[in-house]
Amino acid sequence: MSLRQMFQGSIVKPGFNPLATQTPTYLNNLYAWGSNSSGELGIGNTTNYSSPKQVGSLYWSAISKGLSYTTFAIKSDGTLWSWGSGTAGQLGLGNTNDYSSPKQIGALTTWATVSSGYYTAFAIKTDGTLWSWGAGSNGALGLGNTTYYSSPKQVGALTTWLAVSAGYLTTAALKTDGTLWTWGRNNNGQLGIGNTTNYSSPKQVTGYGSIWSKIACNQSVFGIKTDGTLWAWGRNQYGALGLGSGISYSYPQQVGALTTWSTISNYLNGTLAIKTDGTLWSWGYNGYGTLGLNNATDYSSPKQVGALTNWLKILCGNYTASAIKTDGTLWLWGNNYQGQLGLGNKTLYSSPKQVGALTTWYQLGCGILNTTALAY
Repeated sequence: MSLRQMFQGSIVKPGFNPLATQTPTYLNNLYAWGSNSSGELGIGNTTNYSSPKQVGSLYWSAISKGLSYTTFAIKSDGTLWSWGSGTAGQLGLGNTNDYSSPKQIGALTTWATVSSGYYTAFAIKTDGTLWSWGAGSNGALGLGNTTYYSSPKQVGALTTWLAVSAGYLTTAALKTDGTLWTWGRNNNGQLGIGNTTNYSSPKQVTGYGSIWSKIACNQSVFGIKTDGTLWAWGRNQYGALGLGSGISYSYPQQVGALTTWSTISNYLNGTLAIKTDGTLWSWGYNGYGTLGLNNATDYSSPKQVGALTNWLKILCGNYTASAIKTDGTLWLWGNNYQGQLGLGNKTLYSSPKQVGALTTWYQLGCGILNTTALAY
């Protein structure tokens, strides 16, 4: 069985996106809240909101919020849209303008998945090709240079890309054969290739056996293999790698000995993960209560968040965490400076709080000071 076959039932295109666990059969509405200084909420203004607001009446299948006040979404017809800050051309619209409502990127209907980072954006088409645009600093776009581009450019000529995760000018991606590739900024060894040299084209992370199935990228990088083991490398301030220390590594290190890790998401100096038993775990920087442990203590090894076993999906923003349970409820906690927790206030919470009463949430997007989510 191929890696693509292993992930039948993806959010965007069946059999394509390994980060998904189900394919909704309904039309999906997009909601946004929090900071809106560049129109990144997509509701036609720059007003901040502390509770969910629907983005138009269009139906979406995937969303991504990056580290640059920008939002991307794919519609159910395979078209790609963006809005918010266009400072470095990261909206992919051929200019550097800001937009407060969704704008279509080109006319193609073959986009499958999208990931946005720090003034960068990446997308994979249904034909398995990988595309990038935005800030080329440190070779972050993988195009063999450091040039900025305001419209999508193909990364090489391969048609075997499966998943991509954009971080802080660092990018990690998986191919259909389960190999892991990285490029861009490497000051903390976050490319995982044993040095701190920047690379402007993809480099394979080799020598660790097994097939990689999940990735998460910021200034540190995490990967889950098909055997359920969790690996980490790169920046390790505040114990963000979960290795029990603050030492940074330029090649993958296994986090503990467990083979039951299922899902991973990280922010600048911290990480959240879900195991196959549905339990939620966190570690790293906890100054805003982002670890969800009801305190502000930093931890350099995984700690369980409560005792529940029904966590399904997680996504970290700028010291904000969001999660969906198996019952379709939405939960947020951590930094709430701009109302990004969606709770109708700006109060910081160090343990999970439910957003509204809906039980139809299925996909998350967390940005710098805002949040988006899809509900069906």
